[in-house]
Amino acid sequence: MIFDAHADIWTDVAIKRQKGQNNIIKKYHINKFKKGNIKGGIFVIWVDPPHDKEPRKRTLEIIKNMAVEIVNNQDILKVVREYSDLKRAEDEEKLGVIIGIEGLSGIGKDVDLIDTLYLLGLRHASLTWNEENELATGVSGNPNRGLTKYGVNAVKRLEKLGMLVDVSHGNEKTFWDICEVTTKPIIASHSNCKALCNVPRNLTDKQLKAIAEKDGVVGINAFREFVHTNEDKQNIEYLANHIDHMVEVMGIDHVGFGFDFFEYLEEDTVSSFTKGGGVGAKGIENITKVGELLSILESRGYSKNDLDKIKYINFYKIIKEILK
Repeated sequence: MIFDAHADIWTDVAIKRQKGQNNIIKKYHINKFKKGNIKGGIFVIWVDPPHDKEPRKRTLEIIKNMAVEIVNNQDILKVVREYSDLKRAEDEEKLGVIIGIEGLSGIGKDVDLIDTLYLLGLRHASLTWNEENELATGVSGNPNRGLTKYGVNAVKRLEKLGMLVDVSHGNEKTFWDICEVTTKPIIASHSNCKALCNVPRNLTDKQLKAIAEKDGVVGINAFREFVHTNEDKQNIEYLANHIDHMVEVMGIDHVGFGFDFFEYLEEDTVSSFTKGGGVGAKGIENITKVGELLSILESRGYSKNDLDKIKYINFYKIIKEILK
């Protein structure tokens, strides 16, 4: 059983539904999830380029298409609003889905809209993608700018409601501001180690330790450009090295999976943040290849209990604590 803490599935649902298709998860994803032994995950609402020029409009478009998809596929999907829903999903042999949002650019300064998202079923949020917005600063923004006063209020609101606070995509100033504001565990749903791949989206050892000290979890990311700066080393073995490093720095109780597979996104979206195609690291290009990563970890001496913690236990622990 595997929990994947980051997938852009709702973007794919919106793209395909707007082209006249339906039952997207059934047609394109559910068999891959079964092959990869994925039983649950965080599916995020993400304002995909070039639609980021009108974030509120795109957020509503994705929410609308997501809602229809969920209503039409209740035989395979279980929306997780509290921890017990994960067990219900397992008992009903359904995919346990936490609805999340990757960046809150769509709400502007209106922090009260977070309550609306909560009532719609969302239980996860990051404040920014790579951009600067009214709440926070992403990795492409001003390094001296972090949370705004609205962002501070947003983080407090997320904690009060019982939603997972996600620091992935925030710049370092935003990261440390969130650490200071939060009183509960936080997650970095899909980030790797800057010590092994020095790119803005990865986390320093100091950041990793801070997440562990807050009893949080980091989800390892399979996107090739976050694995190694050398293209020849953007592969599954080097991705396993990131897990080794996280375990060494943070401890086994703070590492999980947040694969960020997006081989299904449209070219104009993918080309806005990467070049050369082939978005997954070699050997783990999509969700069906996760078993091969587990085999590598087992060969490196990880016990069954260690692997279970990485596969789902660590994220389940924080979900149980945060989701009310």
